[in-house]
Amino acid sequence: MNALLDAIAHATPGTDAERLFHGRGGLHPGCEDWTLDWYPPVWVLTHFGEATDKQTQAVGAALTARQTQLAPNEPLNWVFQRRQPDGPGSRAVTELMAGSVPEPHVVTEADARYRVQVLQAQNRGLFLDMAEGRRWVRAHAQGAKVLNLFAYTCAFSVAALQGGAKEVVNLDMAQRALTTGQQNHQLNGFNNKAKFLAHDLFSSWGKVTRMGPYDLVIADPPSFQKGSFVASKDWARLLRRLPDLLKPGGRALLCLNAPEMPEQFLRDQLAEHAPELVIEQRLANPKAFADVAADRALKVLVVRLPGLGEV
Repeated sequence: MNALLDAIAHATPGTDAERLFHGRGGLHPGCEDWTLDWYPPVWVLTHFGEATDKQTQAVGAALTARQTQLAPNEPLNWVFQRRQPDGPGSRAVTELMAGSVPEPHVVTEADARYRVQVLQAQNRGLFLDMAEGRRWVRAHAQGAKVLNLFAYTCAFSVAALQGGAKEVVNLDMAQRALTTGQQNHQLNGFNNKAKFLAHDLFSSWGKVTRMGPYDLVIADPPSFQKGSFVASKDWARLLRRLPDLLKPGGRALLCLNAPEMPEQFLRDQLAEHAPELVIEQRLANPKAFADVAADRALKVLVVRLPGLGEV
């Protein structure tokens, strides 16, 4: 655990939500099961598997010491989540170890505000590893009509509207997540430029298509969620329809967060099911999420439908 404890001792969390320690990247031998995130003003520790009382106490002592150095007049707030097992169907037990968590709990990223829930669910409302994807969307959304599939709490939609998008259509099966998404739009003053559809994509192609075509389509599905999306079979179903959703010259952001599936899986799916789409680039992940194996980390591809007259 020395690498984690050393990271805590030198942590300088800022005003935005961020990852502070990423043992899952394999760069810190012996700490592969640990991550530490900062959702101001709360430290959120995650362990994949069983943690001993000795380990928990060591982390608590390290956080107490660092909090005293950084903000001696402010309380230490920290949450510990234990995930077991790791993979489809995994369960999480989350415990407030010290201090408190604001309610509502609102954090920032790149001047945008988002509601998060660090105590109530395995997923906290804002995926920190997708920060570069949101940055890319902000930079390419000016004047765009955007379709945000598997929208969850609609962070991509907020980023698109920050970047000047004309309109965003958010679609997700979970009404509760979309409700948080609506709150995120209200927090940022984007009350009239977004739509929220609580639909199953695979039974809603007609409606989604009629509302298009789109300058930008964002697809960030779960890698394995029964009844919603299973990457091994459902990427093909999505990609067959994707070209029809895009305007000529339009782009799509395709996100694959399945450590067992390499980038080549998504490239092969594109070649087979949407060969007209051109792969422009793979986005870099945030530096805090560095990984010894690029194929195990988050994969985000930007693809484009050639414009009229392009070869």
